[in-house]
Amino acid sequence: MPVLALSLGAVLSLGACAGTGGNARVEPAEASGDGVLRVGVILDNSGDNAFLNAPQLAAARLAIQDINAAGGHKGRPVELLPVHPDQDTAKQASDAAAAKADVVIGPTDSSHAPAAADILSRAHIPLISPANTAAGLTGLASGGYYFRTAAADVAQGPVLAKLAKDAGAATISVLYQEGSYGKDLSGAVSEAAKGAGLTVLPGARFKAGAAAEAARSASKAKPDAVVVIAREGARDALVELNSAGVAGSRIILSDGAFARYGSGLAPGTLEGARAVVPGQLPGAAFQAKLLAVDPALKDVSFAAETYDAVTLAALAAARAQDDAGRSIAANLVPVSGGTASSGAGAPAAPCLSYKECLGGLAGSPDINYDGESGPVAFDSNGDITSAAFSVYTFGADNNPSLSGRETAGHSG
Repeated sequence: MPVLALSLGAVLSLGACAGTGGNARVEPAEASGDGVLRVGVILDNSGDNAFLNAPQLAAARLAIQDINAAGGHKGRPVELLPVHPDQDTAKQASDAAAAKADVVIGPTDSSHAPAAADILSRAHIPLISPANTAAGLTGLASGGYYFRTAAADVAQGPVLAKLAKDAGAATISVLYQEGSYGKDLSGAVSEAAKGAGLTVLPGARFKAGAAAEAARSASKAKPDAVVVIAREGARDALVELNSAGVAGSRIILSDGAFARYGSGLAPGTLEGARAVVPGQLPGAAFQAKLLAVDPALKDVSFAAETYDAVTLAALAAARAQDDAGRSIAANLVPVSGGTASSGAGAPAAPCLSYKECLGGLAGSPDINYDGESGPVAFDSNGDITSAAFSVYTFGADNNPSLSGRETAGHSG
């Protein structure tokens, strides 16, 4: 889960996850479903992040509404199981398994994924997160039952490097907050920058609230651009960079450092600075459909990724002609247009809805769903192989405005 939330107006600690043996993503599965496709949703946000539950639930309801309007699964309505956001992640996962869920969507917080995946993989139920971004979840021990429609944090590395180069920078420094997010993404940015022909000058790491020395060190290297990778320590780092003479268009922010800083920074501190945000703001038509499901909705964070997760699960069940979790896990990669092995041919032409893709399945087992969040294309780890990012540029008031879009991809 990234820190950013997209409004309608505008570190991981991995525990042991025993999972199951084998790899359900590539192993054949015999039909064993009961004929009813049941979808569970884990809503694990509380406190200040509780607002993130509503858009995910609305998107899951909308996806099921659209799937059922197109005939459901084998002529029977797809069911959404009751949600219990007041319960912890493990309890929600256990309850979903007890309620005979065939697939579960969630959780939001990357640190909650291992516990949920452990419980659900033992029950042979795929888990598809619309928001997990921690790089360490790639290769999570789940027996092949864990997928995510959100890109890993490190996927933004090439985009951050490209923003620097596009602005004319020949040299960069990376200033990053201690922790797995900062360390992993810093490495990805440096590698991408070198690959793009940029010179990576000495950077520095810092602890949240103690960025002064690191900022002075980065400034001393005299880079054309400084990439700031941080979360809760971002504002302090920006204050210290400004004090060290680095401000404005020389600054590029990772998604964790993205915020509406406004008067929290001296006027003009971020004027011309750019930031990346995973995903893209859903289109007006999709937002209108979400509001029809939940008129009180104020935010659309992870809604597109949730909608696509549910739709992909239904398409996997349709391809298998079976609603059991094993069958869904074994068919998620092919319906996404992805591949679990090297040397595969080009994917089929994209289809853009459950109804359209279902029609494609009638003539061929090879389809390629591209949904509200863009291309998905799962790889052998259950990660997406193409990620869309929104680019924001800050004004003199230190607030961001959407200024462009970028796409990053990898092969796995």
